Amino acid sequence: QVRLMESGGGLVQAGGSLRLSCAASGSGFSIQTMGWHRQAPGKQRELVAIIGSDGSTHYADSVKGRFAISRDGARVILQMNNLTPEDTAVYYCTGKITQIVPWSERDYWGQGTQVTVST
Repeated sequence: QVRLMESGGGLVQAGGSLRLSCAASGSGFSIQTMGWHRQAPGKQRELVAIIGSDGSTHYADSVKGRFAISRDGARVILQMNNLTPEDTAVYYCTGKITQIVPWSERDYWGQGTQVTVST
């Protein structure tokens, strides 16, 4: 069974930085894309950033120039700089993963980690 485990997050003042990390664990799987979504209170879940197996990236307009996503094998990092209170949300690691035995190809989600940015 493939699992995504997140670490990082917490409380930071506006203008500060945080680093989120996520690792996929299990056996017999391959990863197509990994990324991060977030959900703020009272708002819909939204894509923050995604990275492909070839290193290509996509960012939400609201985080371009401030956030950077990187990947090392089955681990994905989200470096968040110049944070604002609007970045406060639960951040979820996501991955489009193919598991060989038993075969499946689907999206996996982590349990979420809270990021709170104070004024």
